[in-house]
Amino acid sequence: MALRVFEYQSQKCNVYKKYIDLMGVNPKGVTKIEQIPFLPIGFFKSASVRCRKKTEVLFKSSGTSGGVESKHFVADLALYENSFRTCFNLFYGPVSDYCILALLPSYLDKTGSSLIYMANTLIKDCKHKSGGFYKNNFSELRAVLDELQSANQKTLLLGVSYALLDFAEKYSLPLKNTIVMETGGMKGKRKELTREELHAQLKKAFAIERIHSEYGMTELLSQAYSKGDGVFSTPPWMNVVIRDVNDPLSILENNYSGGLNIIDLANIHSCSFIATQDLGKKLDDNTFEVLGRFDNSDIRGCNLLVE
Repeated sequence: MALRVFEYQSQKCNVYKKYIDLMGVNPKGVTKIEQIPFLPIGFFKSASVRCRKKTEVLFKSSGTSGGVESKHFVADLALYENSFRTCFNLFYGPVSDYCILALLPSYLDKTGSSLIYMANTLIKDCKHKSGGFYKNNFSELRAVLDELQSANQKTLLLGVSYALLDFAEKYSLPLKNTIVMETGGMKGKRKELTREELHAQLKKAFAIERIHSEYGMTELLSQAYSKGDGVFSTPPWMNVVIRDVNDPLSILENNYSGGLNIIDLANIHSCSFIATQDLGKKLDDNTFEVLGRFDNSDIRGCNLLVE
């Protein structure tokens, strides 16, 4: 399927086609995944990476103050919805079983966030009266959590890292039947922490054994999830390969650290083969870890933490 998508995008995505040409790659000679060129993610800042002129929605990265935003021109919004709904159900079961609480203040302050769109849709899908966004109203969030705990309601608290820490410092409370999921990103609000440091503080504050994580970005239409320990799993239409940091056209074997390349087949009308600025390691069971970021790369809102 990846090879079929590559054949399509190498013809229809002008930015990707030009990049492949400049790399001296003949698309007809690409017969295995390891030969597919991965488009550097920075092109989403400087060009329109798309196979169709039609745009149903434009997603923009959260970025940092004064930084250049990445832009993802999405031709089929239903495809994105199908991707994140199916993925959530795959890893966590029916969304209707949960009450979803979103603590994403910095994303709410900007328009065009794919994370906000996903969270808002899942909140509507869960159809729980207490589900919603809790910007900086921590006291209300605490009261809702207490109520949900008393009712033994399965709950998902999804938050950007700094907001979860802010809430944990103000209200340290044991949580049961609740998944705490961080999306990464201090966004200049707090000192950057390693994932282990962040998770240790949150586990202590909420008296839980594991902190879950979501790995996604503006340029993708799929997410990977970790149910603890920073080890991520992907849905069947998403995969990762690791490139050599000194030879980016070389793909490394499992258990070696390098640049994280993402295959996202849901990105059919954009580019499904993206070379990110994240450092990672693929494990033998097809899971992966995010180990940090390349030097001098942008600090991105949805990414995991700098280590």
